[in-house]
Amino acid sequence: MTRQERKAEAFRALHAGEAFVLPNPWDAGSARVLEALGFKALATTSSGFAFTLGRLDGNVTLDEVIEHVATLDRATDLPLSVDLENGYGPDSVSAALAVTRAAEAGAVGGSIEDWDPEGHIYELQHAVERVAAAAEAARGLGFPFTLTARAENHIRGNPDLEDTLARLQAFEEAGADVLYAPGLRSVEEIRVVCDALSKPVCWRCPDCRWRRSWMPARGG
Repeated sequence: MTRQERKAEAFRALHAGEAFVLPNPWDAGSARVLEALGFKALATTSSGFAFTLGRLDGNVTLDEVIEHVATLDRATDLPLSVDLENGYGPDSVSAALAVTRAAEAGAVGGSIEDWDPEGHIYELQHAVERVAAAAEAARGLGFPFTLTARAENHIRGNPDLEDTLARLQAFEEAGADVLYAPGLRSVEEIRVVCDALSKPVCWRCPDCRWRRSWMPARGG
């Protein structure tokens, strides 16, 4: 088993167990600190990485992200998941390519969101097609790459829980391994989302910008 395959299996096993905290390093130094503190896996932060370059979130290229991923992978032995934003392109091909390139750089997981940087949430069918393409790319890698699909409603001015649930359920059906709706603010909302899905759900603590908790979904 290769180093990447070991990381991938460890990351997948974390999602099959109890809830765990997934911190967000922004460079090699912070990644090593987080590893030393005892965290079991890491996830990149698109905004944090952009800030290290003196830019706002959404102003980093895929090539720059891939170089960043390779640097973090070399820095620690922890599994690494990558914030791939919208896949660095509006089409399904871009989403699939982002997954493939992240894996080639050492990542064992990644997230694709349904928000277009042009300023709108993708229409549902289009968003589902992008997740399906990313999932197909992940399945072709030869190791269990963990794909997270994000529904961005609640942080993009559209806190419609019913629509968020419909999107997450469709993303689950399209092949996502983990579902994530950033911006959920209450235990009740989180419970509704978990009960509606059968795969693990990610939740970001509203009091901590960089840390995300993952939990097995209930019901479904």
